Amino acid sequence: MSDQPKLRHGYTTGSTAAAAAKGATLLLLGREVEKVSLLLPWNSSGAKAVEFNLVNIKKGKGWASCGVVKDGGDDPDATHGMELRASVAFGDIAPGASRIDHSEPTGYPHTDSSGIEIEVEGGEGVGRVTRKGLAASVGSPAINPVPMEMIRASVAASASEAGCDERATLKVVISAPEGAERAKRTMNARLGIIGGISILGTNGIVVPMSTAAWTGTIDATLDVAKASGAVRAILGFGRTSERAGQALFPELADNAAVLMGDHVGYALDAAAERKMDVIVVGQFAKFCKLAAGNFATHVSDSTLDMSALEKMLIDGGLTPEEARATRHANTAREVCERLLEEGRTELFTFLAHRVADRAVERVKGAISVEVVLFDYSSKVLARIEVKARGEA
Repeated sequence: MSDQPKLRHGYTTGSTAAAAAKGATLLLLGREVEKVSLLLPWNSSGAKAVEFNLVNIKKGKGWASCGVVKDGGDDPDATHGMELRASVAFGDIAPGASRIDHSEPTGYPHTDSSGIEIEVEGGEGVGRVTRKGLAASVGSPAINPVPMEMIRASVAASASEAGCDERATLKVVISAPEGAERAKRTMNARLGIIGGISILGTNGIVVPMSTAAWTGTIDATLDVAKASGAVRAILGFGRTSERAGQALFPELADNAAVLMGDHVGYALDAAAERKMDVIVVGQFAKFCKLAAGNFATHVSDSTLDMSALEKMLIDGGLTPEEARATRHANTAREVCERLLEEGRTELFTFLAHRVADRAVERVKGAISVEVVLFDYSSKVLARIEVKARGEA
């Protein structure tokens, strides 16, 4: 029995912003609320209601705003303890909630099934995307797709609950008064996100990044899978790749999917100790790090060496001139998207082979290793399997 204290989960900037948007919508529509709840993890069958307290409530004619203070749990990041604000107004921007001029056309119109049109903007302290290779497009506020979905869904549900006219247009501005200052502690500027923080998250919950917490969870998940009769397990870097792997291997979805985070080497070793074959699932950036021999893939442990990526692309079939052009890419994701645009799919197969070889080397051929490389919409780019030594 470990004597490590159990670490408390926190909540992402995405779920925090969605809670603020839900509160502001209810306030706008005449509800007197001091707290709201969201079902988290987002889009999970096991989601439970989580309450968020509203702060700095303000209302005026045709608009309302409020904030929620982000709780990062026991492994807080640069945004822990800061207020995320949302203003919601009928057909216009609420006073004091001016949008940041990200691009034209303004907003992200989205019509809910009820007919209510919802536009979401980034305001003060929310960064603007200036380079390719990120989940949000150039010129847009740095609000990733899942948080954007959470914000819209929360506003739509609240509007429907409060009996909003189905012909209404609701304009939502998400802001972070301390965002520009807090962003200095992040890598946003290096990635081309200017002027503030990013609104992030894939399921609304922050899992503490403690090594002891992660490795203990990996061990426990593998033990449960083995006890249930599973002979192989899915190893995913994050929630997105884990879900993609579960969809591809539904027979392993219930109890043999391991969220290994960045502890790739540990997860491979732990599976080999239990004589369980593995399926490593992930996206381009993490695969590039693993192909380079980095078995701890967090940014603080292994930055993506662009010269190493360039050499790998040459090994995979690009000319030196073609590979050299990748030096100007902002992120590995941008490189991936360029390769897709150019139809260079053989590079993905080459990368998957190299990842499989690295993983097999790590476990000394003791178990079979399959790797599946997904694109950023969870489509399979390459799939390779290397059998354990002695197997046909």
